Amino acid sequence: MNFDFEFIVRLIPIMLKYSTVTIKLSCLAILIGFTISFFVAIIVYTNIPILSKIFKIYISFFRGTPLMAQLFCFYFGIIPLFPDFVLKISSFQAALVILSLASSAYMAESLRAAISSIHRGQMEAAQSIGMTYMQAMFRIILPQAIKVAIPTLFSSFINIVKDTSLVFAIGVKEMMATAQLEGASGYRYLEAYICVLFVYWAITSVMGYAQKHIEVKLGKSVGEIN
Repeated sequence: MNFDFEFIVRLIPIMLKYSTVTIKLSCLAILIGFTISFFVAIIVYTNIPILSKIFKIYISFFRGTPLMAQLFCFYFGIIPLFPDFVLKISSFQAALVILSLASSAYMAESLRAAISSIHRGQMEAAQSIGMTYMQAMFRIILPQAIKVAIPTLFSSFINIVKDTSLVFAIGVKEMMATAQLEGASGYRYLEAYICVLFVYWAITSVMGYAQKHIEVKLGKSVGEIN
């Protein structure tokens, strides 16, 4: 069959409609994942007994296993073990849980490495003027560490958006699922997948632009302080 550009034109509005599901899932996973990673990174960095070991295993597990396997294990394996009145969640909610947990493991490592890159003398200086450890961490160390971690954090954010393409496997109707359904309806798989590729590319390109803009802004603020 010849390549059908008209099919792509007709498909774009449908893709944009379901892109809202992708964007909603991505934004929620980024927000929840970053919040979790924030506390995990601090606990691992400060080496709190027992908790730090637990979170190191947590990071190792989610970084060392495939996301698809995590989704299948949670949605088709763990959830059915519980009665509906105990645990009943939709495929979207299950995808959100796994994306948030998996992304938090990567972001926690980025934040931990960024915190470690800040000279320990700054913590000692802050404590010498009467700050507690946590005050120094939140007021002195973390603001600098987040600036250092921005490139790797945004890489994690972009990966979350791309990873949403896997959640169709547990029944979430987002862009990838729509591409498969529309492609199958007219045997136009190539056109459907090209369309979904360009929509994902557009979303991640906007995120890349935002990253550069934030880096420039933070670079100027650092320059003004110096």
